[in-house]
Amino acid sequence: MASIKSSKNAWALFLLILAGIVLGGFIGTLTANIPFLSWLNYGQTFGLDSPVVLNLGIIVLTFGMTIRITIASIIGIVISVLIYRWL
Repeated sequence: MASIKSSKNAWALFLLILAGIVLGGFIGTLTANIPFLSWLNYGQTFGLDSPVVLNLGIIVLTFGMTIRITIASIIGIVISVLIYRWL
């Protein structure tokens, strides 16, 4: 029974962190043009610049991934972990 409860807690933490990343990125994008809040959108982008294409004749698979980490998304992650610990 304990493993079921811990897996539910792990999924809840994962979903909260994902929500923190999304909301933080959204807030960072919204504040990009506000002079005193533009620092929230400061970050780094990494990943594949152009997607990798695998042509198998019958099916074509395209792989690509880019991740952008900003100050606002890091703050969102911290807030989501604090909310998880509070609940």
